[in-house]
Amino acid sequence: MAAAMGAVIRRLHAAAAAAQPPRLTKLALHAPKSVEVEFADGSSFHLSAEFLRVYSPAADSKIRSVGGEKVIFGRRHVGIMSAELVGNYGVRILFDDLHKTGIFTWDYLHHLGSNKFSLMRSYIRTLRKHGLSRDPQRRK
Repeated sequence: MAAAMGAVIRRLHAAAAAAQPPRLTKLALHAPKSVEVEFADGSSFHLSAEFLRVYSPAADSKIRSVGGEKVIFGRRHVGIMSAELVGNYGVRILFDDLHKTGIFTWDYLHHLGSNKFSLMRSYIRTLRKHGLSRDPQRRK
């Protein structure tokens, strides 16, 4: 019985370890265009300023609600001004549209990098669905 219980506990620990995203090993700011992140599993991602701004984990007033969906648009040319570490778990990015309230955790950056292409396709589809653009609105 004890051997069976030990085997179950080992499987649970292995499953929990597999569910954890890899440890961040590098964070490089390439202002104003992108952030580069690397993880212990060898994965490496270049995440554009626009992509990070659109998928910022914070809600802010520059989000348009269209048909119940929250849509950020017009951020094709947004830039990154700076980044500051938050504890040992994330980074706060200051964008040149003055958005700075989102904290990107290492787990979230890994998720964004791992799913970058499908997330960007989904974002572009949402913009098209609502007749919006990645380009900034022209001032009158």
